[in-house]
Amino acid sequence: MEAAFFDLDKTVIAKASVVAFGTPLYREGLISRATILRGLWGQLIYLHLGADEAKIARMRASVLALTNGWEQARVRAIVEEALEAVVDPIIYDEALELMASHRAAGRLVVIVSAAPEEIVVPLAHYLGVDEAIASRAQVDDRGRYTGTMAFDAFGPAKAVAMLELAATRDIDLAGSWAYSDSGTDLPMLEAVGHPVVVNPDRELARAAAERGWEVLAFNRPVQLRPGAPRAAPALAAGAALAVAGGSAAWWWWRSRGAGPSTA
Repeated sequence: MEAAFFDLDKTVIAKASVVAFGTPLYREGLISRATILRGLWGQLIYLHLGADEAKIARMRASVLALTNGWEQARVRAIVEEALEAVVDPIIYDEALELMASHRAAGRLVVIVSAAPEEIVVPLAHYLGVDEAIASRAQVDDRGRYTGTMAFDAFGPAKAVAMLELAATRDIDLAGSWAYSDSGTDLPMLEAVGHPVVVNPDRELARAAAERGWEVLAFNRPVQLRPGAPRAAPALAAGAALAVAGGSAAWWWWRSRGAGPSTA
């Protein structure tokens, strides 16, 4: 069997999935207004200065600290309830067309994402995807996040998980495809015989040019279900930045000794 592996953020959907779900998390009281303010500033820093792998790892650690004590079941319920309104308008039409093409060719379609499984698995079901690889947070015996990771599907770990899935499902990786936008996903792309670069960042664009990889531009977000409710735009402008951007701001301020302590 062959497979097609799709990164999620900026490849299947037009923004970071964790960022997109900031709105319902804010509405349910899991994110504060102070976090939103940090998020707005942090997102600007991230967009204009960029972030290497070490910085991204620090941002992710800060996000984990933010979730410490949250109930996993509650987060899952929030995501599932908000999934259609949040994600439906930002899915790339080009990604859907490619998924359909691979299915028609008899290939397994897999989402591979560093985002939490609470987001990735419901989204995979929503899209009719066959398998999902995602990060898993550690939970205690009360079902609350501990602020640590059980499995972090980031960078080389994506390729390791793909190899494990290939062994389980008898997938021919040499005949398989992979799609991503990020230089941190080079191991994922190198694991298959047909790597394809989508909306690449600077590092990945350079690698693709050096290796002669195919480069695609996805720019047509489409709503799967016309008439589906959309997330409130006023919150989307601020709260949707809180989860990822807030951690970026906290790290940026703290690394320079110029910011406030964590709340």
